[in-house]
Amino acid sequence: MFGIDWEELLVIVIVAVVVIGPKDMPVALRTAGRWIARVRRVSNHFRAGVEAMIREAEMEEMEKKWAAQNEKILREHPADAPVEMEPTGAYPARPAGPAGENEETAQAAPRQGDAEEPQLPFGKRK
Repeated sequence: MFGIDWEELLVIVIVAVVVIGPKDMPVALRTAGRWIARVRRVSNHFRAGVEAMIREAEMEEMEKKWAAQNEKILREHPADAPVEMEPTGAYPARPAGPAGENEETAQAAPRQGDAEEPQLPFGKRK
């Protein structure tokens, strides 16, 4: 720990007891512990911020490389270019069900088993 041997640590403790006094030693140790905790929190916060900036810079660099690689591939193989895709979350129209059911008739018709079992409080079934 910082190059301090046990003999040096013992001398520091003895000097602290003589200078501070045994009565005020617990208060002094508590105060020192609080300051050390604050320093650790600040250093951890700073380190996390630096690591986040590094990750963001790496992601930007990788995105640039991917974009360049995609452009190169599209230039080399223009016939294999993908067709325009539907936006994410868009679903194709629902096909008609059996016997010409569409969405309106399918929603209006009761489901099999719904009317047969009575509902108990809080959605529990028998």
